[in-house]
Formats: sequence, structure tokens, C-alpha cells
Amino acid sequence: MNAETQTADTATPVDQLDLYKLPWNTAEMAADPYPYIEAARKKHPWLATTDEGLVVYGYQAIRDLMEFDNQDKLRPSFDGIIEILGAKDTPWGRFTSEQMLALSGPEHKILRDTFAMKFTPRYANQIRPLMQKIMNMLLDEWLPRGHFDFAEFISYYPVSVMTSMIGAPLDVIPGLRESLETLGRAYGLNPGIEPELQKAILHMEDFCQKLVAQRRASPKQGGSEDLLDMLIDCSNQGDIPERQLIDLLIFLFEAGYDTSKNVMTMMIYEMTKRPEIYAKCAEDIDYCRKAVEEFLRYCNPSHSFRATDTDIVYDGVLIPKDRMVFFALVQAGRDPAVFENADVFDPERPNSRHLAFGLGKHMCLGQYIARAQIQEGLHILAQRMKDPKVKGSVAYRPYPGIWGLESLPLEFTPA
Repeated sequence: MNAETQTADTATPVDQLDLYKLPWNTAEMAADPYPYIEAARKKHPWLATTDEGLVVYGYQAIRDLMEFDNQDKLRPSFDGIIEILGAKDTPWGRFTSEQMLALSGPEHKILRDTFAMKFTPRYANQIRPLMQKIMNMLLDEWLPRGHFDFAEFISYYPVSVMTSMIGAPLDVIPGLRESLETLGRAYGLNPGIEPELQKAILHMEDFCQKLVAQRRASPKQGGSEDLLDMLIDCSNQGDIPERQLIDLLIFLFEAGYDTSKNVMTMMIYEMTKRPEIYAKCAEDIDYCRKAVEEFLRYCNPSHSFRATDTDIVYDGVLIPKDRMVFFALVQAGRDPAVFENADVFDPERPNSRHLAFGLGKHMCLGQYIARAQIQEGLHILAQRMKDPKVKGSVAYRPYPGIWGLESLPLEFTPA
């Protein structure tokens, strides 16, 4: 496919196409979106529609269209999400429209260049012992029960890691977790959640503002600096306003929480059906790395969304200016045109290249931390939580947004 094969004069306007309409606000699609995507593929190889906008699910189409992001022909469409939720001129609306992921142009580049130097593979590897410590600590507390809701259990893992990375006291974790749970549901596009979003964002703002103020007043000394010290130092050197530093901290919490939690919950659910893979993850951290990359292809729980800043022509289709476009990273990894046996989870697959962390200038800043966190957590879980089996009914989070399992009741044998 090529964006230059046709001009706007010869391309077919998208509204003239007979596209499949995805029922993506339904419980049925939340429980199993893949049959609906396959139905959409029968009408069009990479494009469907919804009440909120267009949905791109073709792997190559997403890769190609996201190039328009680098050319400033797409913009982050958080304004569209704010409008759908009726949250304009609210604290959550303000944060959502001003966070780094919502910015473009020079302002985005300055922020990203300032902070990206700290989010390296080397830094992620340095904090692997911290991740191991926290997972073991959580398992010490929860494993003696013999059964629990894994979705609830694992939710404490990423928020505990992030809290420790910035040197905050652990007693703030329950409140942060509750607020992050609420914020993660925003992208399910349910306007009824709007009042809860305001409460959650105000709690996160108050926490981060006080933490930064305390650290500025009493900086750590003698080589004991943590991530918060590094971010404050970067903001000073880059002359970044305090408001943007606070927003970055909130964004790092929000982005790191749902992705890691939902990926790990879905992975464990899959491995209750594939115990041989789970056993290998206990034996070999390198195998865990392959399993994580393959799972991010097989079942990535996120969407990315943009709005067109100009008319765009791609593969003979004209998408007009100011149209909402949702990139279904959730389904892109199962595109049969790209992946052989795309519906099979196989950690030994030679090609597991996925789009889980996005592409281009808005690619996920914390992807190396997320990878390390999931790898280490899975490795220790497989060693200490033996023979997990589903005990009861699973429940799914709303679709779209950050999709995943709402609950995963497990029973197991503690090692």
C-alpha cells in the first residue's frame, strides 16, 4: 500500500465506502473483539467505522498511516475524546489536552527530547532488582491465600514499582491505584464516568505537586537520586514549566499502570490454557522476553487515536480533514496478511514485531520500563505461583480504550 498511489481527485471518499460498523461499545465485543474484526476484514482489508470515527486494524495500514503523524498531517485527538466525554473546561479535560502525548510540533519535541534521555534500556535494566523485590513482596502477602482475583493482585505491581521509583511512601499506593483505575477507563468513551475522572485527576495532581515541592525543598544527596530527582533535574535544565513536570509524572503513572496490569492479566489467562509455556517462563528469563514480545503481538490491550489535520489519501481512500481515526493496535498483530497462523500464541515465532508501543514521534516513552516490568514479573510469578487455573467467571473491561480483563479469579499451588 502507498499513500501516493492516488490523488485526492481520483481516490474514493471514505464516506462512500461500504464499511463494517463495529459494535465496539457492547459487552459482546468487549468479551471477544476478534470475530467482529474478521467480519470487518471481509468488507475492507484495513478499515471499519463506528459512531465515534474510523477504525484502522490492518497492520501495514497502521504503520503507513502513522507516518502522517511524523509529517504533522495527523494530530493527537484528545480534543475529540474530551468532547465525547463532555469534559471540556474541566480539570481532567485540561490535563488530557496538555499532557505530552496530546502535544505536537516544537512544544512536544522539547518535552520529549528533555526527558527521553532518562528512559533508556540501560535505566530499565538498572531497576530490574527493584521490580523483582516488589513482585516477591506482593507474592509473600497474597500467595498464602491459595486463590485470588489476579486482576486485583497484579494492579498493585506497576503502581508499587512507579511509587518506589520516585521515592514516595508506600502508604499512598491504595489511593493512587484507585485514581489510576478510574483514569484508565476514560478511553472506553463512556460519558457517565466524567465526574469520577475529575476526582481522580485532582487526587493525582495534589499528590504529584506535594511530592515535587517536598523534593525541591529537600533534594536527595550522595548518589541516592531516584527517578524523581532525574526528572526535576531535566526540567530545570530544559527550562520546563512546573505544570508540565507535574503532568508528566501523572502521565507516567497513568501510562505505566494500565498497560502492564492488563498485559500481565491477559498473559496469565492465556497461560492457564498453555501450561507448557508458563513452565518455561519459570525456568528462563530469556524465554520470558520472547513470550512477552509475542504476547504483545497476539493481544495488545491498547488503542491509539488521531485526528486528520488535512485531507489524507491512502490506498485509494480519501480520509477528510478533522476525522477521528482509531488505530486498533489490539487487532493489528493478528492480521493474517502479515503473520502466519496469526491466531496462535507462539513465543518461538521468528517474527513477533508488534505495534504495542506505537510508532513515530509519539512512541511510548516508558516502553523499556514496561518490558522489563512485565518480563521480571512473569518470571517470578511462574516460579512461585504454580499450576494456575481459572476458578469462576472472568469479566472484561469495556472496549475500546485500554481493553483487558476486569477480573480473573485463579486458584493455584504456592511454591
